[in-house]
Amino acid sequence: MNFTAPAFAPAIPEMFVFGMACFILLVDVYAGERRRVVTYWLSLATLAGAAWLTASLTPTTQITFDGMFVNDKLAQALKLFTYVITAAVFLYSRDYLQQRNQFKGEFYVLGLFGMLGVMILISAHSLLTLYIGLELLSLCQYALIALDRDNGVASESAMKYFILGAVASAILLYGMSILYGITGTLDLGQLALFIAGTGFAQIGLIFAVGFVVVALAFKFGAVPFHMWLPDVYEGARTPITLYVGSIPKIAAFVMFIRLLAQGLGGLHPSWEQMLIAISVLSMAVGSVLAIAQTNMKRMLGYSTISHVGYILLGILAGTQIGYEAAMFYTITYVIMATAAFGMVILLSRRGFEGDMIADFRGLNERSPWFAAMMLCVMFGMTGAPPFLGFFAKLYVIEAVLNVGLVWLAVIAVLFAVISAFYYLRVVKFMYFDHSDDKTPLEGGWDLKWVLSGNSLAILALGIAPAPLMALCVHAFGF
Repeated sequence: MNFTAPAFAPAIPEMFVFGMACFILLVDVYAGERRRVVTYWLSLATLAGAAWLTASLTPTTQITFDGMFVNDKLAQALKLFTYVITAAVFLYSRDYLQQRNQFKGEFYVLGLFGMLGVMILISAHSLLTLYIGLELLSLCQYALIALDRDNGVASESAMKYFILGAVASAILLYGMSILYGITGTLDLGQLALFIAGTGFAQIGLIFAVGFVVVALAFKFGAVPFHMWLPDVYEGARTPITLYVGSIPKIAAFVMFIRLLAQGLGGLHPSWEQMLIAISVLSMAVGSVLAIAQTNMKRMLGYSTISHVGYILLGILAGTQIGYEAAMFYTITYVIMATAAFGMVILLSRRGFEGDMIADFRGLNERSPWFAAMMLCVMFGMTGAPPFLGFFAKLYVIEAVLNVGLVWLAVIAVLFAVISAFYYLRVVKFMYFDHSDDKTPLEGGWDLKWVLSGNSLAILALGIAPAPLMALCVHAFGF
């Protein structure tokens, strides 16, 4: 038999991240408590190196490892964005972890391995590769949530997520096994060709699509598979919630694109109806139940569910414009969520979590600048012009209008109006309520500068969204 060596160049960033994560794990063992900051700086250096290697790759579609791995414009764009968000997560978390004696190498090593899972998902060109990337990401998230072993609530949240996540993974694997049994291939390209060649939707394929959509909806936190999300957001430490609430959303989006849009695109009429139901339910449940929340992280959890419904609007349209709009919304949401959880971290201090909505009372009196930054975040999530969230909602609504789903666009606008209540309530607390807590906001200069830039980006990209939209158009310009 002749063996042809695969092209390793497209996977060099993944190899680099894997090698550095293992190296950082060894360094952390011998660094000790006093020199643990070395782990932090090595993690940031890993992200910088991975970004340089990814940007150096040829911006053309390259498929290697016997059709299991692909590097294309979409992969490069999402990987670079993932590095930036991961760096922000690490930076926001350092002071918080140091104040609570949780500044451990495990956080950074698991964070890098979880990011590696996202990278594999982004470049997956096979059902097997997609599943491996998903499991690597999921296992790291379970361990991160339970990282604080003395925190019973965090351990309970990790157990809930682990059990439900295992069920969702089994459902996804079962759906994939049906697809393989019918088509005889794991390759997403060959899968698309088989479906296009049949000329009709077999009952077995529709059955498999049902299992796949259920599993993907769980990973995205969409209704009715959202039960874990608010509990995990509230129960985990805020840096862990920041990680779980940002980076995995990129992975969930790319799973929908790779599996449904590229692999099962020929079955669009079948999965479109499923996504319509999930999208409407997510917007409704997320928008309404968030109103009753008093915990900021839990409110942002239900807010996430609502935003997932809007992302699905672009995907269910089944057009390139819809996919571009969904990618734009995903990037927009991750930027806003990172800033929102970063503000919760900034508000916290030793012995005080700052994760209640009431903790934002009188923030304008304590720090007018960061009250303005939080205002940018809340207005962005509301979808008010000229902030970035406005164009995110506009583009996905335009995508469903282009395919004739006018009633769905009306529902999306209705729930956008309803969701404005709980975002504006935070603004009201900051500017119109008073608080006896006059403690200055803690946090290093790096946290404050990057958080300010993160928040101002929501306004700047809202005023000039063309570069970000051009990136999304470029990513889908196969």
